[in-house]
Amino acid sequence: MAHHKKYSEQSDEDLVLLVQQGDKSAFDFLVLKYQHRIIQLVNGYIKDPAEAQDVAQESFIKAYRALGSFRGEAAFYTWLYRIAINTAKNYRLARARRSASQEVDVQDAEAIENAPQLQGLDTPERLLLTQEMLDTIKVALSTLPEEMRIAIELREFDGMSYEEIAVAMDCPVGTVRSRIFRARATIDNMINPLL
Repeated sequence: MAHHKKYSEQSDEDLVLLVQQGDKSAFDFLVLKYQHRIIQLVNGYIKDPAEAQDVAQESFIKAYRALGSFRGEAAFYTWLYRIAINTAKNYRLARARRSASQEVDVQDAEAIENAPQLQGLDTPERLLLTQEMLDTIKVALSTLPEEMRIAIELREFDGMSYEEIAVAMDCPVGTVRSRIFRARATIDNMINPLL
């Protein structure tokens, strides 16, 4: 484990450089650092936990193969999220083609169940959030269109900037802003009766 101490003191940028120089253990450390969040992110697109695990793993394999051409224009984790989102979408597309009879999309409750509580509500009032309100937020999130839900989760759970989300979701910053604005409005409407 001394290995990990060596890596834990380094920035993602330094770790990426080590990987590019042939240090595979540095990549293993990056996987450990981000695997939980990548699985949660993929879970937002793919409901089956076993399939989500596979897709998350495939995302890391793709990232490892592509790391030679990673130039650091975006933060490593933003770049990684983008790969994971694309991998999840492509997987789902391929599966949809395979099963022409499209299965009913299960509610996203499980993905939200496993997500940390909304950090963006970090005012003192957040401490007063009742379980009822947290449940309402989870329900509200599960009713949002996918792109809105992923955007607000990246913002609230991962603390990503609008610019980072735009890179990860491959869309303009203005689109990210409007998705998050509409998501917050929807959630507010559901929470207001509880306040």
